Amino acid sequence: MARMSEPLVVGRVIGDVLDYFTPTTKMIVTYNTKLVFNGHELFPSAVTAKPRVEIQGGDMRSFFTLVMTDPDVPGPSDPYLKEHLHWIVTDIPGTTDVTFGREMVSYEMPRPNIGIHRFVFVLFKQKRRQSVNPPSSRDHFNTRSFAAENDLGLPVAAVYFNAQRETAARRR
Repeated sequence: MARMSEPLVVGRVIGDVLDYFTPTTKMIVTYNTKLVFNGHELFPSAVTAKPRVEIQGGDMRSFFTLVMTDPDVPGPSDPYLKEHLHWIVTDIPGTTDVTFGREMVSYEMPRPNIGIHRFVFVLFKQKRRQSVNPPSSRDHFNTRSFAAENDLGLPVAAVYFNAQRETAARRR
């Protein structure tokens, strides 16, 4: 699975959001029927509802935390408000999906205004259940700090998609 992190390096997710890690768990993110692949573009109108996120790893006795952030706020050329937190689900049992977890921060749909934004899903393996504390704000969120504060260690999986503001012409 080590080669799966290469698109994260090219897309600067590793560096801007995460430190280098070796993926050890398979995570599948789907909006309706659209599978999320690293670097692919999705329209904001296609990601209004929270996605299905499946964890194919661990077992029912292992628990995971999912974080979704936008590191390109307000725009990728000057992301001085980075990161913006879009979603956190904790206590997700292995081999299940996010509906079995505890939604700590509700899903907020992506609304990119300036340029092309990356929306990053990061999966961490928890050391035990109910060990994750909520962040104080969605704004100026820091995935690395959140992981450190909650003793989550390095991620076990990550995937990102790109999105930009839809103009009337692009919606057709």
